[in-house]
Amino acid sequence: MGSYLFDQLHFVRGQTLKFMEGISEDEADRIPEGFRNSLRWQFGHIYVVLERFAFQSLGLPLHRPNGFKELFEYGTSPLDAPSSARVPTLPELETLLRGQIERIRETLGHRLEETIDPPYRTSAGMRLASPEQFLSFNLYHEGMHISMIKVYRRLLSIG
Repeated sequence: MGSYLFDQLHFVRGQTLKFMEGISEDEADRIPEGFRNSLRWQFGHIYVVLERFAFQSLGLPLHRPNGFKELFEYGTSPLDAPSSARVPTLPELETLLRGQIERIRETLGHRLEETIDPPYRTSAGMRLASPEQFLSFNLYHEGMHISMIKVYRRLLSIG
């Protein structure tokens, strides 16, 4: 399944990157009324969560630039962001998102079935006990955020 799983991850990431196109830096920071996050937050969150899913459970180092945890982790919002935080540009986020899947494949491609003990339980209640399960669950997670990105683009009248 490893090869097909990475094909799926590449496909989904391609969709995320497609929806980054045509967004200005200003538009990336606008928060639709009734929401707590921006398009920039959505892209950063997608990156941060997959980074954690892929590497943290195996005790491997995360490639997470300074401030990303505080800006983009679960439960954060630009409305509550530390004023001292350096917010990445869209090209910086795009570069990180573009290289992430292949970096994960190179590091974990041969470790997909390793057992993670104790297993991790997501906020949605799913039990994850191997890198393959984490990466598979990410397809759901990133897909949810792609849907939010599409909604935000429509609410903000972007392309």
